Order: sequence, then structure tokens, then C-alpha cells
Amino acid sequence: MADRDLYSVLGVSRKASADEIKKAYRKLARQYHPDRNPGDEQAEERFKEVQEAYDTLSDPEKRQQYDAGGMFSGFGPRGFGGGGFTSDLGDIFSTFFGRRAGSQEAPMRGRDLETEVRLSFEQAMGGAEVRVTVPKQAACATCGGSGAKPGTSPTVCPRCGGRGIDSESQGFFSISQPCPRCGGRGEVVESPCETCAGSGLTMQRKRYRVKVPPGVRDGSRIRVAGKGEDGPRGGPPGDLYVITRVSPSPVFKQRADGNLEVVTPISIAEAIEGGTIEVPTLSGTKRIRIPAGTQHGTVQRLRGEGPPKTVGRGRGDILYRLEIEVPRELTRDQQAALGEFASAMNDRDPREQLLRDASAREGKVGRR
Repeated sequence: MADRDLYSVLGVSRKASADEIKKAYRKLARQYHPDRNPGDEQAEERFKEVQEAYDTLSDPEKRQQYDAGGMFSGFGPRGFGGGGFTSDLGDIFSTFFGRRAGSQEAPMRGRDLETEVRLSFEQAMGGAEVRVTVPKQAACATCGGSGAKPGTSPTVCPRCGGRGIDSESQGFFSISQPCPRCGGRGEVVESPCETCAGSGLTMQRKRYRVKVPPGVRDGSRIRVAGKGEDGPRGGPPGDLYVITRVSPSPVFKQRADGNLEVVTPISIAEAIEGGTIEVPTLSGTKRIRIPAGTQHGTVQRLRGEGPPKTVGRGRGDILYRLEIEVPRELTRDQQAALGEFASAMNDRDPREQLLRDASAREGKVGRR
């Protein structure tokens, strides 16, 4: 083939910007890639032309040398100038995965931070606004986060020309990796700020007001977007996570399912006869019915009387665990009444069925 102009191969002018060259390359690479044109030799040769042209024009030093020399040798039977097929792996991956391995690194995001805040049970149930103080890396006030000494500014990296990558030819391929001089940022600080030593960050104590939603439990995590550490040299900040530590209530126990539980004592008479009892709620008291014959540990539920749900709408429930209270001492009258009651109930042994089941089981074991 006759000699071709690299700019003509990509269909751009000699004054085209780096972005215009990249855009033209990606369009043509998608169009002529062998995977999209299986068995088409012309498309394969065209893809090789496009790849070689971009490999030269995307590198500032190579482009400058090419502009000074003008044209390049045409394609031979095995590729450019009779040599092997040269491929920039980063560009091939970018064609199909939307990311160029050799592109300049995005600004680094700041670290996420955690802090704890202590709440009373009442604050946790009703919500509150609390103040937290967080030590964190924040943008240096002296240099404004640039890392450069006041009166100066970061300059384009002399090694990579601002691309943020360093390319090295290895046989048939051109391998791209972050520039070791600038770390992939594309710029360097020649005169570092004396306050932050060029990092753009200093340790500071920041104070924030955090709204705690009602219904949080001990150990809940509240995300405060953008209040973590600032990113180096203008990078986006991380997030702040506030961990709630809720003081226990003498009445209400917080459950993992978002409901509350109350241990509620009842008398022997109430358990046997049933009735209506008064129980505490978050907003006062209410009455619940105890059925006759209530057993120790029975749970009664008041729906919608618990804490506000942190996810979705509505409120949780309050569960009342009924525990029969047995008096430790009895008066003479109570002892007499209990004796009469026991006499009236002696026709039934409460352990009769238990012993019958145990005896039957032992008989089965003996026959094995």
C-alpha cells in the first residue's frame, strides 16, 4: 500500500485535539474490529491502520516526532512496514468495555469515616439532632487543596505530558500503566505547600449537626454524605457514618426486628381468671385483655404502638411478655385460701401426662 497520512487514517485534521483523536479512534476501532467483522481481511487491515495511527498520535512525544517527519512507511504483508501487528491493549479494552486502561486517573476519593454518638432511649424513639466532632483530613487552607505553594500551581507532568500514563513497547504490544512520575494524575507539584507538604490535606477537627431519625436502635449506622475525608488534590470527599449507642430503658427492650418488648408481671389469680390489665406504651398507658388460663411466658401484642420504622412507613409493635408472679411469702389467710384451692385441684396431677409419656418412652427403649 502507498504511504498514508496518520491524520487521514483517523479522519481528523492536523490541528485535532487529543479528545478529538480519541473519539475518532474509538469510532473506527468499533467499526473495523475483527470480532465484528469475522473473515473480512480488509476490515482487519483497516483496524491495524487505525490502531497504529492512534498509537502514534495519542502520545504527545510520538505525535511531535511524526509532525516533524510528515509521512510514515505503508503497510507490509505483516503489518506496518512489514513488522508485526502492534496493539495498545488499553485501547482495545476501552472499545468494548468503555474504559481505557491508559487513561488519566480520576481524582482519588477521600476515606469514609466513622464516629459514635450516645442517645437516650427517648431520643432514639423520637429522633434528635446531635452534634459530632470529627478529626479528619481536609483541604489545606494555605493552598486550597492544590498541594502547591501559594503563588504557584501544579504543572503538567514532564514525563507523560499530562496523559497520566506511561507506555512501553514490548514485542507486538504497547503496554500502558500509570505514570510513575505523577502517579497517574497528569500533573506534578514542583513547589510543595509548606503547610501540607504537597499533599493538599491537613488534619482538622470538623463539627457537624446530624439528624437522627426516630426509631434507631443501638448500633444503627447513619450515613452523612460528603462529610468524610476530602480527596487528595481536589478529589471528592468520602462519607461519614454515625453509629448510634442507645442507653437501655428500664421498661422497654429493643428487639432486632424493630419492635419493643415489655416484661409484664401478672398475678396467679389474673392468670387463672383472666381480666384486663393496664400496660405502658411510648405515649402513656393502654389496657389489654388477659384471657383466662394464661400461661407463663404468653406474649400479647399491641400493633402500631412501637417505634417509628426506619425503613418504610408506619410504626412497629409492642410485645408484652406475661410472667406469672409467685409471692415469696403468704399471710395466714392466703395460706388457708391456697390450701382450699389445692384441695379442690388435687383430683388432677399436672405432671401426670409428663410421667406417662416418659414411662412409655422408657418401655420402647427397653424393647430395642
